[in-house]
Amino acid sequence: MPDYFDRLTRPADEPESGDSAPTETAPAQHPTAETGSAETEQYTANHLKATAQELLKYGLLEADRKPNLYQIAITQTSAINRTLEPFDLRLKVDDVRGLAFLVVSEQLFRDGEDNADEWSHPLVRRQRLTMEQSLLVAILRQHFIAHEQEAGLGAGDATLELEELLPQLQLYLGDTGSDARDQKRLRSLLDALRNHGIVSDIDTNDQITIRPIIAHLANPENLQNLLHHFRKVAGQSDTMDGDDV
Repeated sequence: MPDYFDRLTRPADEPESGDSAPTETAPAQHPTAETGSAETEQYTANHLKATAQELLKYGLLEADRKPNLYQIAITQTSAINRTLEPFDLRLKVDDVRGLAFLVVSEQLFRDGEDNADEWSHPLVRRQRLTMEQSLLVAILRQHFIAHEQEAGLGAGDATLELEELLPQLQLYLGDTGSDARDQKRLRSLLDALRNHGIVSDIDTNDQITIRPIIAHLANPENLQNLLHHFRKVAGQSDTMDGDDV
């Protein structure tokens, strides 16, 4: 045990021997998820995920074909758009026709104004229709609009028989002289448009159903471009456009 003299001569920072236990150094603390240093992982709700995946797979949702997913799309549009934003895509809704479909975000075009003619979206491939396919789309749109004028805007079941469609196509493309060849040409064109979601499969009664997306794909701007193309092919000058209006 130290005496009184030892206490007087001991350095101030030296602990007295036997007076107290040595102080333990606290172990270093490493950041963990419990301390809040790690970011909390975010999960998308299953119903939103399923809707977004369906849109990315097919590009559209129709109320009469996918009613549950369509209902989620129109009620959770903002949430779905937040999911789609990193892909430069957004959701557009035509609630009158029961249609929800994807469009490329306008921001993508604003960012690339210097190269407006170049298509640069990494996920969406631009598929140009042939002249014959474009002509058939214009004819189908005419039937679709006539159906809506008669049955009401947004009315479904816009069906059309191939026998009714064939003479109109022959009027513009000409008659090959073979009914079988004309039928084969028409069916081939319809099959190509089916892959774009514009028409249904040809049923057992040789009928098709025109899908409502045609009202947006064949909008007035696209039809005007098609008209200009046909005029150019026919050898008419652009100055004649104003005389025809």
